[in-house]
Amino acid sequence: MRQQQPPTVPYSFFLQQVDRGNVVLIQRGDIEAQGVFKEPPVAPPKYDDETGTLVTEKDPQTNEPKRLGKYFRVDLQRDEQSQGQLTQLLKEHPDVQVSVLPADNTLFYLYLLAIGVPILLLLMFWLSFRRTRNEMMGGGFLSGFTKSPAKRYEASKQAITFKDVAGLEGVKADLIEIVDYLKSPAKFQRLGGRVPKGVLLNGPPGTGKTLLARAVAGEAGVPFYSVSGSEFIQMFVGVGASRVRDLFRTAKEKSPAIIFVDEIDAVGRQRGAGLGGGHDEREQTLNQILSEMDGFSQTDSVIVMAATNRPDVLDPALLRPGRFDRHVTVGRPTQKGRFEIFKVHVRDVPLADNVDLERMASSTVGLTGADIRNIVNEAALWAARQDKSVVEMSDFDYARDKVLMGAKREEVLTSTEKEKTAYHEAG
Repeated sequence: MRQQQPPTVPYSFFLQQVDRGNVVLIQRGDIEAQGVFKEPPVAPPKYDDETGTLVTEKDPQTNEPKRLGKYFRVDLQRDEQSQGQLTQLLKEHPDVQVSVLPADNTLFYLYLLAIGVPILLLLMFWLSFRRTRNEMMGGGFLSGFTKSPAKRYEASKQAITFKDVAGLEGVKADLIEIVDYLKSPAKFQRLGGRVPKGVLLNGPPGTGKTLLARAVAGEAGVPFYSVSGSEFIQMFVGVGASRVRDLFRTAKEKSPAIIFVDEIDAVGRQRGAGLGGGHDEREQTLNQILSEMDGFSQTDSVIVMAATNRPDVLDPALLRPGRFDRHVTVGRPTQKGRFEIFKVHVRDVPLADNVDLERMASSTVGLTGADIRNIVNEAALWAARQDKSVVEMSDFDYARDKVLMGAKREEVLTSTEKEKTAYHEAG
């Protein structure tokens, strides 16, 4: 067949040519057919709009009726009568060769492309928007803000126990009861006992309040949810209260569990002092915390632990029995406690034989566990800078002086000034 598109003839004209035996080849498709005439026939008359009649086209050169080419195409009729009529004519003229054209799916693919591409783009946009919304909002409008930012630590993945907390024997004794309750709450409920719903750890910074809370979770083997008090406060009023509800709901579903709120003074300040929307948001968050802690049933195995170094600014309603029943003061360690803390922090540090931890404990009066850990780390770093294989006592002395008095400064006083200063200080 030619590549040039042949002219289209009327279906009735096509049947007429088949009946006259003037068609030698037909290639049928689903909606159209192409064929070859035996002899080019006279073109079928066309309707003239001006005269309203059928007019035979003339060849402008010969002025005779215009003839078609040998090749033609025709749109097939889909009704049964037309199909039957064509089938009958082909039976009467067996010399006509009939073949089937391969299916032309161009229109189908174009239609699919026109419909499918926009749908695919919309689907990709929707999935991208949904993923972004889930990451930023947590699954709904503002729900990323209202969802609790607490981080969950599985006790099985944490190696912290009471053995890792040294120098706080009295404090650990108060917390052992909490551990026993989380391990076997029925033991206390059977006798009508009610474990403290809240434990407030207060003390100077660096004394190990957060470490104690994680040790309680490690000993009890329960989920441990840690959150900072400042994370409840947002620019939207009511977000903090929603975060509190989400945190307590999650902990109840995973009970027995521990909720630890670090720096609770950021949200638990005394109400009625201050102005502005941030104050309103803080009050609503505090009210929700008070409501949630009062709403615990006796069978809710959820313990709320909080830490602060400013217990004097907390709201009295937060400190009353029924909420934070037990107040545990985590003070600075004693000389014996500092010695035990040194022993904990030098476990992985190779020590020389001349290292005297008791002397170090005696010379670090008033330091907290965090300060002692910093001294051990500074001593190890200084020994490494000196290319030593072990940490010696001189390294600990250097680290202690650096932590207590700062790094060594360059000489700024002359010998004469030093002598005058010595006389002045002595006399």
